[in-house]
Formats: sequence, C-alpha cells, structure tokens
Amino acid sequence: MRQLLTTILLALSFLSCHGVASALEGSRPNIVLVMTDDQGMGDLSCMGNQVVRTPNVDHFREYAVRFTDFQVSPTCAPTRSAIMSGRAPFKNGVTHTILQRERMSLETFTVAEALKTAGYRTGIFGKWHLGDEDDYLPGNRGFDEVLIHGAGGIGQVSLGDFPPNKQNVYFDNVLLHNDEIVQTKGFCTDVFFDAGLAWIDRHRDSKDPFFAYIAPNAPHAPLSAPEAYKQRFLDQGYDAGTAGRYGMIENIDDNFGQLMKRLGEWGLLSNTLVIFMTDNGATHLSGKLHGKKIRHFNANLKGGKNSPYEGGTHVPAFWYWKNVFEGGKDIDQLTAHVDIYPTLCELAGADLPSDSQTLDGRSLLPLLKSPNSDWPDRELFFHCGRWPNGKMSEFQFTKCAVRSERWRFVNNAELYDISNDPGETNDVSANYPEVVSQLRKSYDVWWNSLRPYLVNEGLPRIKPDQQPLAIRYHEQLRERGIPEWAPSDK
Repeated sequence: MRQLLTTILLALSFLSCHGVASALEGSRPNIVLVMTDDQGMGDLSCMGNQVVRTPNVDHFREYAVRFTDFQVSPTCAPTRSAIMSGRAPFKNGVTHTILQRERMSLETFTVAEALKTAGYRTGIFGKWHLGDEDDYLPGNRGFDEVLIHGAGGIGQVSLGDFPPNKQNVYFDNVLLHNDEIVQTKGFCTDVFFDAGLAWIDRHRDSKDPFFAYIAPNAPHAPLSAPEAYKQRFLDQGYDAGTAGRYGMIENIDDNFGQLMKRLGEWGLLSNTLVIFMTDNGATHLSGKLHGKKIRHFNANLKGGKNSPYEGGTHVPAFWYWKNVFEGGKDIDQLTAHVDIYPTLCELAGADLPSDSQTLDGRSLLPLLKSPNSDWPDRELFFHCGRWPNGKMSEFQFTKCAVRSERWRFVNNAELYDISNDPGETNDVSANYPEVVSQLRKSYDVWWNSLRPYLVNEGLPRIKPDQQPLAIRYHEQLRERGIPEWAPSDK
C-alpha cells in the first residue's frame, strides 16, 4: 500500500511538473532583463566578495535558477548585439565598442522586434551601444519606449554621447527619450530603474505582455556614485575609484531590490520572468587600501573585461519566475548570451520571419524545465576584436578563445581544463595535443566564416562635433531647447 501511494504521488508530481513545463512554450510572460555594465563574477557578496554588500541580488539569487557557466563576450557592444540577435556578435558586424564598429547590422531582426510579433510592448532604459545613427537606434529596432544615453558610456562625448554629459558625469544627464532629447535629474542608475518601473506601472494592467530591458551604465567607468554610497568605503580607507565603483554596485543593488519589491506589490511576479546578468567581466581589478595597492576579489577567475580568459566572459546569470521555474538550483551546463534570444522567442511564441538571421544560440527551456536535460557539448568562440582598421588578419590569434564544456583554448596556444581548473592556473596543452588540434581546426573554420558579416570594417572615425547625437542635440537646442523630464512623465 505504501509503495502504491508513493507511486501515485510520484506520478502526480511528474504530471504537475510536466504540465508546467509543457505550458512554457508560448506562455507569453512579462520579461524584465536587468544587465549591468562591467560588473564581474566577483562583484556580488553572494559570489564571495566580502567588501561590497548586495543583499537584494543575493536574496534574488537564492530563489532563482542559477546558470553557473554562463558566457558572454569580453566587451560591451558585442554582448549586447548577441542578446539582441541570438547570433555571434561578429556576425552582426560588431567587432569593437567604437569607430562605428559597434553598429549592429540593419539586417538583424532584434529580440524586441521578435517579441512584438507576439504582442509585446517593449522598452529600453539605459545603455544601447549598438549604433547612434537614426536607423540604428532602438526606437527603429523594435522598442516602443526608449530612454538611453549615447555611445558606450555616459560622458563619452568624443565617441557619440550628448555634449553636456561631459560635465558632472552620471548625474543630471541629457538622454534620448523616444524621439526627443531631454534633461534628467539625479543619478543615472536611479533614473533608468525609475523610468523602467514607471513604464511597467503604466502597462501592468494591459492584456499585452511587456519586455523591459533595464541596462544601467554602472559600474562602468568613470567610477562615480552618490556620496552616501561612497562614504562607507572611503571611511574604511579605500581609494576614491574603489569607493566609487563599489558605491555604484550597492546603488544598483538597492534599485534592483526596489524593482523586485514593486513587482511583488503589483502582483506581477507570478507572470513575469526576471533576469539579472552582467555584460562582461570586471574592470578596476586593483585599488588601494590605506594607501597600499591591493587586488580586488574576482571570484578567483583569470582576467577581466577585454580578456579572452574566463574572467572576461564568465558572468552571473540568475533567472526567476515565481512558481514556474524551480528556483534555488544551479544549471551547470555551458550556456551563453546567444541563448537568450531563442529562449525568449520560444516563451513568447514569437513568429520570426523566414529571412531573419540564422541563430547561433539554443533555447534554454529544456534546462529551465529540468537541469538534468540532455544538453550536447558545444564550442563557443570569443575574440576581443578592437584591431586597428584594416588589420583584422593580423589579429586572428590575438586575445581569442574557444570554450567547450570542459576546455578553454586561449590565443591558439594555452589549454585549460575548466572542469578541474576554473581559475586557469595550469596550461595543459602539452598533455592534450588532440584537443588542441581539434579546437584549432574549429576556430579556423569559425574565423574564416566571418568575412561576409563584417559590414563595419574600414569606416572613417567621426569627429566629435559630427557624431549623430551631437548634431541632433545642437539642432534641438537651437530650435526648441532641451526640456526637463522625469520618469513619471509620459
């Protein structure tokens, strides 16, 4: 009798889980994607950092599905293009963060456009970094609501941001709100989160689901935070840069906590997927404490941003959907930024056009349904790009890597057994010549396939006063001025 009861309970459990799993495809949840800028694996207290405090992300991680081997690109724009497209960044023409080589190919059918085929409302709040000319801006790439800065960072005026942002960087910024340039008030991260929440609030009772992409520019340099967030670190004896960066991270954590609180108060968590991740490895890996140089915690990974090692591309990725995903579990299989697009499209029931780009990613739904699902090994390719114009062929093996479930092959020379040596301390290339040979062949095939996609190579550098958003700013200032704007404004 006891055995029969156990069998019945197991069967009911299976049917219940299977019912939830089978309902995921086309379930059309709201989606909130939070991606921070230059925050590495070691920049969260839940990942082992004993200096910075991130209680809200820590709590979120505790109940989320955690992708423990989640890979992105070594720098900002490439990762963003992979998320927007579901394919390798270089296939979008994105090989740099400047020099017009950050512009995402206009042939790319973005994830925002894909979600709109399933009836989604879409909004971006923060960093776009995939082109500043009109055709490339998010308002023309599938986003209904837009609040962004220009270039790759607030204050990077010579590279395309709005001219006034060179002063008082990260505070009281001039931003693009839909089709109008506006003057905002306050610290940039607060503005972006508040704007995202205000937009969600306006659409939370709609029958249509929403996709909110909240992408603060923090903790990207310059390392500046509100005084209240810096002071604790200054009082402990840290240098101003460290205090600013860690202050930015703690400010992000407070904003993320407010986001989750409001989603809960509005009753949205049961039909909303929330993702927290970062775009590449950490920066500012060293600083000073009481005047002495120190190394900051980096989760024992080698390298940081713009590095072909794990520290450049291995980032936190926490996914939470209340009562739908079984949280508090690790997914250890090799996953990546290119997987987000097909996953969101499958959840939304998106209708992709027949001529949309071929995807390099895989849907993560099998793993989200069951971490033990079959997940074949794969090879992921990384290159830091940033070669001088016309010099691509000379940089084939410079700052590059191939990752499989077990191995990381770096710079066409070094081989690391990630499964046993995640910190990449021991080059084992001499012990596994057959692995080196296979990964070299795979990398060569990948590299040689890229040429037709590199549509931004060889373009001229644009002078600061000729940057598209600079021209637009001065025209609007002359014709009608720059109005003040707040997140509560419609």
